[in-house]
Amino acid sequence: MDISSFDDLIAVARAQPEPQRLLFVFTRAELPDDASPAQRDAFAQGHGGALVPSVCVDKALDEVGSFAEFVEESRQFSLDWVIVFAASLSGRDGKVPSSADAEGPLNEMVAAIKAGAIQGFIPFNTSGEPVQLG
Repeated sequence: MDISSFDDLIAVARAQPEPQRLLFVFTRAELPDDASPAQRDAFAQGHGGALVPSVCVDKALDEVGSFAEFVEESRQFSLDWVIVFAASLSGRDGKVPSSADAEGPLNEMVAAIKAGAIQGFIPFNTSGEPVQLG
């Protein structure tokens, strides 16, 4: 599975044998209280910091349009996000998972991101490009 853009994510999700619900966790960058002077300087220049979950949402595939529309909608509830983590929840027997079905997995995503366990999620920047986080 080669995902090089947000649009690729949507295409891959639509190609799955079972219907998918997409899960998103929006994060903002924050500077830890115990940051060093060098870390503070880097953060002031737009680098570093810790990714902190601020809002999570689930969407059926027919609720997701272009990335520009996704960003515009996201700005209504999550100002200043820098990375959005994406995952999908597979349906069963041709049935799309409901928002209620997504609640537990979304909570698990938030907890995992807080713990730094981000493998299994695709992080996208505000341009809709997947990014490597180290």
